[in-house]
Amino acid sequence: MRIGLVAAPWIPVPPIGYGGIERVVDSLARGFIAAGHEVLLAAASDSTCPASLVPGMRPSRPAELGFTLSELSHVVRAYEGLGNADIIHDHTLAGPLMARRKCNAPVVTTIHGPLIPASADLYRAMATDTAIVGISRDQASSMPDVPITRVIHHGMDVAAVPIGSGKGGYACFVGRICPDKGILEAIHIARRAGIPLRIAAKMRAPDEIEYFRSVIEPLLGSNEDFLGEVGDADKYQLMGEAMAFLNPIQWSEPFGLVMIESLSTGTPVVGTPIGSAPEIVDHGRTGYLGPTDQLHTLLPLASGLDRAHCRDRALNLFSTERMVGSHLDLYAKLLETSQLSGVPDASHVGQNQTGKALIRAPEPGPISSGRS
Repeated sequence: MRIGLVAAPWIPVPPIGYGGIERVVDSLARGFIAAGHEVLLAAASDSTCPASLVPGMRPSRPAELGFTLSELSHVVRAYEGLGNADIIHDHTLAGPLMARRKCNAPVVTTIHGPLIPASADLYRAMATDTAIVGISRDQASSMPDVPITRVIHHGMDVAAVPIGSGKGGYACFVGRICPDKGILEAIHIARRAGIPLRIAAKMRAPDEIEYFRSVIEPLLGSNEDFLGEVGDADKYQLMGEAMAFLNPIQWSEPFGLVMIESLSTGTPVVGTPIGSAPEIVDHGRTGYLGPTDQLHTLLPLASGLDRAHCRDRALNLFSTERMVGSHLDLYAKLLETSQLSGVPDASHVGQNQTGKALIRAPEPGPISSGRS
């Protein structure tokens, strides 16, 4: 297949630091190439992913993150450069709406963010001619009337992540500086547990800087070591030597990529059982999930969990190979349907006889209890 991938314009693929979606796009591109497919990548022109970059794209502009005009201009250029793709997988929000006017290939899109009423309106409109991928069963269940074709969990190159010893004597927090990610709760949990906390966090946007300066910075003390934003090598070393990764998220995160990064290093996860967390963490085996006010009692228990089992869970359920295989299977079915009908309409692939999309979860394995 000649697969077209569209990433957002603001961060290069792969990202230098923060950028979960861009990591996923990079992993998909590399996996497709390794499987013998041709990949055309419409992304920021300073991307270093080893795919064929669509010409005419602009350099990354992180200062414009989330700007509508920036994304719209980017997707116009993207679809103009993907005219010879067999199938297009668009990881932007606006792109699939542009696809109706710009391409003849089947289009797939992934819902990377939460399904809220405003975004649900967009995805319902796209669903007439676009296959929609959800990234967790929790995300898909939040808006049952949005016709999701398939649920595919994110994956990563687990084998490339070094396994840590977990003997650093500290817990770690990795994420963004914002209330939703639970950094404030992480500080209090670690203190109540009597365990040092090392914090690696993105802090670029004005609201992140303001929250840090007004809430987090005045709170930091001798129990915390604030490292700022770190690169992959330092992040994996930080996680790998931690006795636990502390993830007390305060919102229904669609998929916590950072959790599978931690499991890949062998480090168990301790966090709240909301969003995708129960689909990633096997409670009592690869971590502990519980209410925020109980996590200080669960955090010390994490040091007794089998780190090899954490690594195995990441390898078996959240590898690039599993993610790539699930996507290629979907693409093949979309192309087959398109060829049979003569129309690049992906909307009904995986639907039942009533016309409602089936939510499929090809990832095997048990899902722990503990959902709030």
